[in-house]
Amino acid sequence: MRIKDMCADEMPRERLLEKGAAALSNVELLAILLRTGRDGKNVIDMARELLQSGDGLLGGVAQMSVESLCRVSGIGPGKAVTLAAAFELGRRAASEKADDGCQLSSPARVFS
Repeated sequence: MRIKDMCADEMPRERLLEKGAAALSNVELLAILLRTGRDGKNVIDMARELLQSGDGLLGGVAQMSVESLCRVSGIGPGKAVTLAAAFELGRRAASEKADDGCQLSSPARVFS
């Protein structure tokens, strides 16, 4: 089934607008980054296939090189670069949060 043929409440972009990014599954978030499917496979199915190529884990996909991403059917250099950039931004954002200059000088600081 094509994405255009789905109900609006099943479309990833519309769900994100209505419910926020946190309400979407990993497959739906990947589908938004991929933007389009390929002949015979909609973008949701492609995102599912991509996640499986990362051993079913988002972290597995995040560790894939651009070349490895391109081995997934329907993902060319453009989509692979978009995915790699998104995962790198996520790593950088997580790094900024973790490295806020706070010293862990006591168990209470670690807890907080």
